[in-house]
Amino acid sequence: MDWRKYNPPVDAADILSKCPSLVIASSVAELVDLACGGSESDSFEVAFDVNGLGRVVEATVARVRNGVAANYPEPYMRRRDPDCMFIADDLPTNKPRFKDRFGYDFAELRRETFEWLKTQPLAMFGFTAGQRGMGQDALVIAPANTGFFALGLALLQGITPYDDIPPDFHPTAIIYVAPPFRHTHFDGRQVVVHNRRDGLHEMFSYNLYPGPSAKKGVYGFLINQGVQEGWVTAHCSTVQVVTPYDNVVTIMHEGASGGGKSEMLEQIHREPDGRLLLGVNILTGEHRYLEIPRACRLRPVTDDMALCHPSLQNNHRKLRLTDAEDGWFVRVNHITRYGTDIHLERLTAQPDEPLLFLNIDAVPRSRALIWEHIYDAPGKPCPNPRVIIPRRIVPGVVSEPVTVDIRSFGVRTPPCTRERPTYGIIGLFHILPPALAWLWRLVAPRGHDNPSIVETEGMSSEGVGSYWPFATGRRVDQANLLLRQFQENTQMRYILCPNQYVGAWKVGFMPQWIAREYLARRGNAQFSPEQIQPARCTLLGYALFQLSVEGRSIARWFLQVDTQPEVGPEAYDQGAAILHAFFRKCLTDFRDPDLDPLGHRIIECVFDGGTLQDYEALIPSN
Repeated sequence: MDWRKYNPPVDAADILSKCPSLVIASSVAELVDLACGGSESDSFEVAFDVNGLGRVVEATVARVRNGVAANYPEPYMRRRDPDCMFIADDLPTNKPRFKDRFGYDFAELRRETFEWLKTQPLAMFGFTAGQRGMGQDALVIAPANTGFFALGLALLQGITPYDDIPPDFHPTAIIYVAPPFRHTHFDGRQVVVHNRRDGLHEMFSYNLYPGPSAKKGVYGFLINQGVQEGWVTAHCSTVQVVTPYDNVVTIMHEGASGGGKSEMLEQIHREPDGRLLLGVNILTGEHRYLEIPRACRLRPVTDDMALCHPSLQNNHRKLRLTDAEDGWFVRVNHITRYGTDIHLERLTAQPDEPLLFLNIDAVPRSRALIWEHIYDAPGKPCPNPRVIIPRRIVPGVVSEPVTVDIRSFGVRTPPCTRERPTYGIIGLFHILPPALAWLWRLVAPRGHDNPSIVETEGMSSEGVGSYWPFATGRRVDQANLLLRQFQENTQMRYILCPNQYVGAWKVGFMPQWIAREYLARRGNAQFSPEQIQPARCTLLGYALFQLSVEGRSIARWFLQVDTQPEVGPEAYDQGAAILHAFFRKCLTDFRDPDLDPLGHRIIECVFDGGTLQDYEALIPSN
């Protein structure tokens, strides 16, 4: 194999021509062997000699019956650091620049990184970020002993076989991986540096957790491309829901990490007797159940990233999208025992193709099981166990573009009680006018007890679109692109779904599962005035007054949290004040002269204490 077939950029070509050895990967099977230390090896330590520290083990890898299990000795490396991105170039950005944070020009470290890579046995392969015609050609160059990282990238983004590389393959994005620099330059922290050059987007991954680079870093490539071309790669899962009566409704579910995107693709979790545990009251211990004899069938479309490319739109006032990924990075912290989600358990225990498991306790030649989480400390399971699943093996997966009927937004909510008022005042689900739905995507609450990232204090924002941590440019550009989507797609229904808590009730992800079942059965039917009413908190749009699924009514206190005796109007209003303060704080960043004038009017509506009718008038639904 000849690396010149990939037409690498000049600096990459210099590295490839001088490194002591090079593996050009052409398939997932090759990367499985590379990850495990060779075709005859069942285990491998990913280690580097680091100046001043000696030999440092970054990860341990085990070949298991259903793929590869990789684990990090250091708990910090088991989930994404939300503040790991830095910008090396001088192009417009609201993100921290490398030079401002570290006190020197990145050109020095870039040159040092390239010199180090020239001394290492390397691996490389080509892939498409996004989809052909809606993305860009890309390369990865990594140390050969980091095969599990390359495997994760190939499962997530695809790998183009060597023989299938077209003559016009022209990489405009490239990933360089150099793990030891985490210790020598960044005090052990996760750091990913983006360097946008003329015709080339470089990304330097100075750590081996796939989240900030192999996953979200490639997302950054697509977001940057979308800014230049006028489109969005949305942060969402998407599912076609087929009712027992063969009605098909497509739901797009957005939200920050932990907001329920992967869970929207899961069947409802049932109790051993088949009932649904609607919630458990954290003060009284009362359990409430719901019975839905037959759930809807699910056809998954996207798990986390969706291309909303202009070529897909048909001017029918509903957004159209398709998957931006080749595999799905599924968090399984909620799978704590056998039988929790039999569909996902079966798929991952006996897959048709090898999978990559992260933070899962498995020994060589065993079977990795998604409820066997490693421990960060005695008695403390890792909150971010993951498995990467190729989308092509997901049962019922939809590969064609789809038209969205319902656009949902998920929020991780804390418990709210009279004694401890919080923003956990969101009912089972709320209906939002388009202008309010856009605002929720600007503030994008990171939410309560987020399992996917290292801990942050208090209520914080994931940023515009909930994909802001992965964007390299300006937030106002993303706000304008999203606003255009809401202006152009007025035939869609917008909803807000909490997860974890509804007031004093522990509910997990049940609200979005019930909303999915209920709204799919309703189809395009409109709500009558008897069914909904303005929520006590204007930012929550409309609350449901009554809700019945398959003839089973749901108690009103799950729909309107102020009616819960454990909460009451006073604590609810204190929670509403927390939400309003959070919105005002976040929206200040969008008072930018380059924001669309309509966007300014919507934001000022928040600061002026606008009514629900004011928001409805700003972007009327058709």
